[in-house]
Amino acid sequence: MRLGCVTYNILKDMTVEEIIKILEATGFEAVELRTEHKHGVEPSISKEEREKVRRRFAQSKVRLLSYGTTCEFHSPDPAVRRKHIETGKRFVDLAHDTGAWGVKVRPNALPKEAPRETTIANIGGALRELGDYAARFGIEIWMEVHGRDTSDPPVAAAILKAASHAAVGACWNSNAADVVNGSVKPSFELLKPYMKSVHINELPNEKYPYRELFTLLKQSGYDRYCLCECQESKEPERFLRYYRALWREMCR
Repeated sequence: MRLGCVTYNILKDMTVEEIIKILEATGFEAVELRTEHKHGVEPSISKEEREKVRRRFAQSKVRLLSYGTTCEFHSPDPAVRRKHIETGKRFVDLAHDTGAWGVKVRPNALPKEAPRETTIANIGGALRELGDYAARFGIEIWMEVHGRDTSDPPVAAAILKAASHAAVGACWNSNAADVVNGSVKPSFELLKPYMKSVHINELPNEKYPYRELFTLLKQSGYDRYCLCECQESKEPERFLRYYRALWREMCR
């Protein structure tokens, strides 16, 4: 496993150059650029700007791993889902042009006005369409385990089963809902077949069994990235150095 960082929120006010500089200095190996942050790497940028981003990361020690979008497919309204699918496709294009591996999307809820099974099928269908598009470019779609009710691992697993696409998988999100009787193992077993990315947050949180999570990931053969997703710090470089040291100790 390797350690990376999400720009949400500790890096949200940094440019691409500043992000690369601080992650290289602190030993982080990858970054997920979350939409609407200062880095400005969005589907709206030009072909020339995309090539510049690709070259800059290629010249650095930091991998441009993924894009963190707010694309979500739980709405009962087909027009709303269609809009988010098309936005997702534009992020796939951006990922291809800039050398990223994945595009992170999310559900945000199970709407009360629609049957649970219908929403699961709607999200799964949208993910499958986006997966078809992404696979043409060698890009993956990572569904964040996120949102009211949809962050429950059994629901997330049902959505991914409905999607049933090799290019579509889970982005584990280290939610309180993962923990069952003090353990994440039952939740992990549900999502293990789909695991493509992992978000981790406050490692000193004693209510979340991170050491167990890292053991389960290693035992499963997971050889991808764990991405720090933490709140802002007045001393981000100092914080990230401590974070990496703690992560390495907890992964031993």
